[in-house]
Amino acid sequence: MASETTDNRAAAEPYLREFEATVRAIDDTEVRLEETYFYAEGGGQPADRGTIGGIDVVDVQSRDGETVHTLEAEPDFEAGDTVTGSIDDEFRTYCMRAHTASHVLYGAGRELFDEHGYGGFGIDSEKVRLDFETDRDPDEVNELTLQRLVDEVVWESRDVSWREMDAAQARDRDEIVFNETGGTEGAETVRLVEIDDWDIAACGGTHVENTIEIGPVTVLEVSNPGAGLVRVEYAVGPAAVRARLDERRAATRAARALDTNVGTLPDRASSVVDANAALESELETLREQLLEARLESLVDDTVSKAGQEWVVGELAVDGIGPNDVSDRVRKLAGDVGDVVALTGGNGNENAFVVVGTTGETDASEVVDDVTATFGGGGGGGPTFAQGGGLEGEPTAVVDYLRTES
Repeated sequence: MASETTDNRAAAEPYLREFEATVRAIDDTEVRLEETYFYAEGGGQPADRGTIGGIDVVDVQSRDGETVHTLEAEPDFEAGDTVTGSIDDEFRTYCMRAHTASHVLYGAGRELFDEHGYGGFGIDSEKVRLDFETDRDPDEVNELTLQRLVDEVVWESRDVSWREMDAAQARDRDEIVFNETGGTEGAETVRLVEIDDWDIAACGGTHVENTIEIGPVTVLEVSNPGAGLVRVEYAVGPAAVRARLDERRAATRAARALDTNVGTLPDRASSVVDANAALESELETLREQLLEARLESLVDDTVSKAGQEWVVGELAVDGIGPNDVSDRVRKLAGDVGDVVALTGGNGNENAFVVVGTTGETDASEVVDDVTATFGGGGGGGPTFAQGGGLEGEPTAVVDYLRTES
């Protein structure tokens, strides 16, 4: 007599790629078998790919103890028939390696974090993520230390094994990690996956039998996806090799550009950064001096409008924007003139105007008048306002302020 649920053997026998099974039921493109070796999506691991009866399997899900295989097309076989299932070897092997690598990384987390827990896991085609629940700042986690620990465990060829255990007894053991999203909560037994003398966790995924089978692993990034979490993203297999080559290629190019080699690149880069900082400081000093000289020259060329003295001019100093002169304009208003209106920028919607007054002339009205003529926008109050995005060269704005506004 047939059982009422599908016997899924994927996790127990992860290396099997082809099998025969009796069809239990068919509903359109959904097929249920008496026994299957297709992994159903869950616990962060995607569903297996492959074929059943020669038809592509596009999804595998677990529903109420049944493994449901969704086919690309409605099958021509019927319930009771014996069919051949074929699992995509490349994708299954990738998932086995990627999943076991997450357990290696979690073991590394045990070494690095005093207090931590499982926060999530997911495999995609180019990278894998593993989240730790921890109060550690991601910036404090050294990616190179993680990389070293993972590389060592892979190289040491540690055995990987799995077995069933009473759930209550397993939960009494502090060293066993539980992934509650994997369906272990409330179960009488749990499946434990153990890396010899490194990590043990309740897990229903497919795994390799030895860490050496994982192959290349590259830690890509350590980040903070949310409060109390540290996320480690990594690549395995060809994606890991590409990541390391890309990193090496970038370092080689950087070394060549800085006329050094990869070994001395850090020192050379530091010296270049220091030299650039010194040049930036010197440039800022020269820019300030040039700006002061320009402001002094403008004071000598005022224009009288409605009984008030206006200081109007173009700054014409590269790298100077409205925020760089706002404080000066406020101080100059009432000192060198009743109204101080300065423009700058490169035109073509990049020009700006900054206006400071004693209050008798409303600075915001001056800016509104300019933006109404030259476009852009701005705002402010009676004694100070500024506008930007003006369509026109600063010289045209100066001419307008001196003669028309």
